[in-house]
Amino acid sequence: MDHRFVLGTRLRHLLDQLDADLAHVYTDLGLPDFRPRYTPIVQLVHAHGPRSIRWLADTIGITHSAVSQTVNQMRRDGLVDLTPGEDARQRLVHLTDRARTLKPTLDAEWHATNAAALQLDAELPHPLSAAVDAALRALADKPLRERIREHLDDPAAAGPAGNGPEPLT
Repeated sequence: MDHRFVLGTRLRHLLDQLDADLAHVYTDLGLPDFRPRYTPIVQLVHAHGPRSIRWLADTIGITHSAVSQTVNQMRRDGLVDLTPGEDARQRLVHLTDRARTLKPTLDAEWHATNAAALQLDAELPHPLSAAVDAALRALADKPLRERIREHLDDPAAAGPAGNGPEPLT
């Protein structure tokens, strides 16, 4: 099979590699249980004060469910507390003293990680950050589901024979 066509698998592999490297950095910094997905939440709550899970999800650009799961894990790890918001459905995320104590280390990692990402972008023929931004814009205009549906509805839209991926066997 030609693996150039397994985009989702290759993107997951790239994300797994990036997350694993970040996890090693946290371990090197003496934070072996700190997860890379915690950092944006710590940074945002520190900068803006207690915020709802919905606000965090919208600001980070990931699902409410993903932020809720992350915040619950952070609570178990002693990094955040949750309090009721203005209505019964809303929960506000607060940093604990432990999270605030880690902030200088997390800031150093945050800046170093951004510098490393810029360095990686400079080494690529096309900056990865620009490609990701362009892909997100294109998918906002026309989701992958619609694109796939077009090809399911009209197999000729997939292009000339031989240009598509090999069938899975």
